[in-house]
Amino acid sequence: MRRLVDTDARALALLGSDAAWIHASWGGATGISGSGHAWGAFLKGRLLAVACTYFLGSRYEDLAVVTAPDHRREQLALSCVVALCADVEARGRKASWTCSRHNRASRLLAWNAGFRLEREYVHYATGSMSTGSLTGPRLVA
Repeated sequence: MRRLVDTDARALALLGSDAAWIHASWGGATGISGSGHAWGAFLKGRLLAVACTYFLGSRYEDLAVVTAPDHRREQLALSCVVALCADVEARGRKASWTCSRHNRASRLLAWNAGFRLEREYVHYATGSMSTGSLTGPRLVA
């Protein structure tokens, strides 16, 4: 496990189109790889899990994580999140975690990484995702 560097963009892209959302807020795999805001778990050069700052604010960094489906439940994501949280703290910011109240796996990962529920909120969306409102927690490490 280590911080991602510029040359990891290809490994990140190889996680597949289902995982592309993880680097979308950074302009793609190249953007996040060289940002210093992502940690990955590798095995023989293959990226198996990555945690990154998904939204960067002046006080908070909201984190996101994705794991290759065939390597879930191996605590790889947890290791990446814990390392990233240490970086966030070293930068003088606070790590936050946002997910749907119904995403049990994400909530459990956040809890195991040291996040605690701060408040729940209602999220409204329009367009193709619009099915009413989604309620979710905001957790802070």
